[in-house]
Amino acid sequence: MSESMMNMWISFVGMGLLIVAMGLILLSRYKLKGLLSAIVTLFAYISLLVGAFIILYIVFSGPTA
Repeated sequence: MSESMMNMWISFVGMGLLIVAMGLILLSRYKLKGLLSAIVTLFAYISLLVGAFIILYIVFSGPTA
């Protein structure tokens, strides 16, 4: 697999993590209460940070040959 294709799949994973984070934050704010809400929120913000770092890496790594 070429480097360009690998970067494409990595960016899809990053975008997927951002979408999962958005859904989990909405779920924890409007449907869950108590400790479960805190756990889901923590997982959502971890997903948000990891997804953001992946997207930043892909954007700043520049074009591939």
